[in-house]
Amino acid sequence: MIPCIRRAAGLCLLLLAALLVNAVRVQLVEAPVLDKNPANRRPALARYAEPRGNILVGGRPVTGSRDSGGRLRHERTYTEGPLYAPVTGYSSQTYGTTLLEHTEDTVLAGTSAMLTALPLWREFSRTRAPGGNVETTIEAPLQRLAFEGLRGKRGAVAALEPSSGRILALVSSPSYDPAALSGTGRRTTGAWARLNARSDQPMLNRALRQTYPPGSTFKLVTAAAALESGVVEDPDGPTGAPEPYLLPGTRTRLPNEATGCGRASLAYAIRWSCNTVMAHLGVTVGLPGMLEAVGRFGFNDGSLRVPSAVARSHFDRELTVDRLALSSIGQYDTRATPLQMAMVAAAVANEGEIAHPYLVERTTTAGGDTVRRQLRTSYRRAMRPTTARVLQRLTVEAVERGSGRRAAIPGAIVGGKTGTAQHGMDNIGTPYAWFIGWAKDPDEVRPAVAVAVVVEDAAAKRQDISGGGSAAPIARAVMAAALRGR
Repeated sequence: MIPCIRRAAGLCLLLLAALLVNAVRVQLVEAPVLDKNPANRRPALARYAEPRGNILVGGRPVTGSRDSGGRLRHERTYTEGPLYAPVTGYSSQTYGTTLLEHTEDTVLAGTSAMLTALPLWREFSRTRAPGGNVETTIEAPLQRLAFEGLRGKRGAVAALEPSSGRILALVSSPSYDPAALSGTGRRTTGAWARLNARSDQPMLNRALRQTYPPGSTFKLVTAAAALESGVVEDPDGPTGAPEPYLLPGTRTRLPNEATGCGRASLAYAIRWSCNTVMAHLGVTVGLPGMLEAVGRFGFNDGSLRVPSAVARSHFDRELTVDRLALSSIGQYDTRATPLQMAMVAAAVANEGEIAHPYLVERTTTAGGDTVRRQLRTSYRRAMRPTTARVLQRLTVEAVERGSGRRAAIPGAIVGGKTGTAQHGMDNIGTPYAWFIGWAKDPDEVRPAVAVAVVVEDAAAKRQDISGGGSAAPIARAVMAAALRGR
């Protein structure tokens, strides 16, 4: 009898050991694979079991959570969703996350180890902290003015604080309400289909993810290249650029909208946007010099994050001389995001240095304790301070006595550059209207804001499109608000 009991006990011990080994295999070895299995609903149920943390603008939440009563319990809600969609993105139970909802997902969802004092215990117990909050750098008055200025138009606005890199406004138009994508079912899938079918692409973040030919606003980059390389030593002296200017190796004449551009100075060319002068200077600097200059401003950099990914602004690395001439005035294949062009304006305003742009001031626990604070970092040294001061003067003259007069703000120092960018096959598309600029209080050392505005405005008549007429008033309203907020 006793040997039978011993054998039975041994078998039970062996089975118990097998169960323990299997538990370890399932819980530890195969857990990551099982968590990612589409048939496993538990991660989704756990993710939406508790309210999500909030994204804040000016200390106030622009997001929230709604108890749907369904199995995926809490749906995302948005306060003034279209206004802040280019900042927040969406958090959808069906389509995932984008923009800050994506880059800060672990904090907002409560899964970040930084949200608890005992992260190892949280991993062992499989518990979650309450969702944390994300405080943005956006200033609500600037965001609203930019949004209202673009109402009814296609385009974008990006505004920065030049000294710190804080993004003060980020608007894309037309926009959409992220709340329409928050849940599940036919209503959500129908909204997704309608938004993606629209020809005006409301879900495209034009400020960060769309590149445009920058047109004449790019002439500030070419001017910096000419000054830095020594091609231009006296900005008020004649450049020797002929008018008419034949694109090198061709019989094509490059036109000017302005008069008096023949052999004009760099100062005159910036003030009235002379194509011939700036194309001539770009060719004289040469492709290696232009590539070095554009790289210092951030062109051809695909790694920029704010923390959302930013599309790479482009300047061709291989160009014939005639195409280099066109590229030097922001045409041919030169492309830039509005954020990139705001960084160009910021470089001029901030003595030649570009602070790394960022959208998140800090992240906190649900109780308000700081989890992470963004520190100022330098992104690029675009030019020497002496070069920046020359361009400051020239851009101020462009606003006070040139093509950018509609950006002037009484009692403030404002510098800027207008642009009208041709595009499409044989340049038959409706031109894009650009304005980039910066503003400061005369009594302050640091500039308050740098801004870039692009207006696609396909509904306007071609002859009515201009950076000074379409984009500069929007930039002026944003810069004035930034000055009032100092």
